Amino acid sequence: MRLSEFRQAIKDEFGDGYGRVLTRDLVLPSLGHTAEQAIAAGVPARDVWLALCAETDVPESRRYGAGLPRPPK
Repeated sequence: MRLSEFRQAIKDEFGDGYGRVLTRDLVLPSLGHTAEQAIAAGVPARDVWLALCAETDVPESRRYGAGLPRPPK
């Protein structure tokens, strides 16, 4: 997953405003960082996306950024 795909997945799943809040403020216990901190520390975007999905209960069917096709709009 590229960083641009990560950002698009955040926007698609959570919206612009809430997505920014989540990535900036929500500490992901499995990573020990917020999403922004984890990305800056070099954690692969796919791993951050999956950790964020797990922490926020995103159903697996909507975790398309992790190798699943993007859902139709």
